[in-house]
Amino acid sequence: MKGHVSYHSHSFSLTHAMSAAAHQVSRWYQLARQRRQLASLSDEALHDLGLSRADTLLEVERPFWDDPLRK
Repeated sequence: MKGHVSYHSHSFSLTHAMSAAAHQVSRWYQLARQRRQLASLSDEALHDLGLSRADTLLEVERPFWDDPLRK
């Protein structure tokens, strides 16, 4: 019907948007936690991983929203 608004499709897109936002916040939290864990590793542990303290500082100083997996 002309001028008819479908609330069903609107609620689906709102649900999808809310789910995507929750997923993004969760990913940001995960990145921040991983970077804190990386910063707390000893030099010996970093050496075992093949990383230097300088390598880790580059990663640790990135903002939480800077996701290396996001293209």
